Amino acid sequence: MADGTRFVDPRVIDMAGLRGPIDVPAAGGYAVIGPTVLEGSIGDASIRSVDEIPRGWGDKQESAHSRLRRRDDHALGFAVGAQSAKQVPIPTDEQLWRGRRIQGRFTVHPESDAAGTPTPARNPPYALIGVRSRDLHAIAHDRVLTGRVQAAAHYTAQRADAFNVAVGCSDPWGTCFCACMGTGPRPEGGPDARYDLALTEFLVGGRRRFLFDGGSERGAEVLAELGTDLAAPRGVAAAADAATATGRMGRTLQTDGPKELLCGSEERPHRDDVAARCLACANCTMVCPTWCCTAVNDVSDLTGDAAEGRRVWDSCFDGDFSYIHGGTVRESTRSGHRQWMAHELASWVDQFGTSGCGGCITWCRAAIDITAEAACRGVPQTYRPF
Repeated sequence: MADGTRFVDPRVIDMAGLRGPIDVPAAGGYAVIGPTVLEGSIGDASIRSVDEIPRGWGDKQESAHSRLRRRDDHALGFAVGAQSAKQVPIPTDEQLWRGRRIQGRFTVHPESDAAGTPTPARNPPYALIGVRSRDLHAIAHDRVLTGRVQAAAHYTAQRADAFNVAVGCSDPWGTCFCACMGTGPRPEGGPDARYDLALTEFLVGGRRRFLFDGGSERGAEVLAELGTDLAAPRGVAAAADAATATGRMGRTLQTDGPKELLCGSEERPHRDDVAARCLACANCTMVCPTWCCTAVNDVSDLTGDAAEGRRVWDSCFDGDFSYIHGGTVRESTRSGHRQWMAHELASWVDQFGTSGCGGCITWCRAAIDITAEAACRGVPQTYRPF
């Protein structure tokens, strides 16, 4: 752990033992969510066994390009897929309240009581397997969604009971730059990037092994139930070598004064070029682990007797998102793109001290590269359709 706390000595398991971090939480009533192959990409979904985890799969990612590929081994050698882990605690579409009129009286059932006390989570607690370091650092959502005056009750309840199994990145993408931002590739733990267990895959004597390190008391309890072997120094060293992916990142990001760079480049001509290419599709905000903007929609049925409020993901690329008092704050794609850049590399860093991973470069259909934009370089990118 980054803060020096050690809950348990590292343990080593083999491939068969990997079922433990799935079976133990499931037996405790957790909904286990982990990486699977979904529609040509890696995505998080409900899993029941280790056989559903995509072993022997890798991926190739570049600007506006992502392809799964078969590896010549059985390694868990893929990077993150088309979505970040934020979709688990922050669903894309979530019911906040519901109400019904019966005999002239309308009764509302909110997610919290009149005093603002969160009601029990409507879903079972989740165990998230394979969380990457970039998503752990995006845990700053906690400070946004639980630290305000009116906390998001459902999110707060879900996060309080969450069980996270982190994994270090051993094979980064061509668009990765998390090492520049201090958000990876290895999970370091600590109060702002906590995990319960951390997993590192390594090869020793031609056999695949997994080093597990406990990051919480709950994680230590799970390791104790697994009956795993203590890690020998050689295994710890091999795992450390396997998790060293910093030098193989495909991108670098200038981190010296990004806010000043953004503020000083507003009128530069290449901003117009970016705006002309940007489709305002909001892909970048949807895949970004730090982005958590939402809209609330109240809807009713045709009779007017039933209604509900739903919270859905939203983006500043949508003109309606900033519609206030008869007008929108950001009327152009140019201003929307600048708002996104300012959030990623200025305001979020000011508030929480870290940001950045590279997913937006992969999933931008116009091949706009945030690392080039941060350096104020209007570098044309080669567009290769998905």
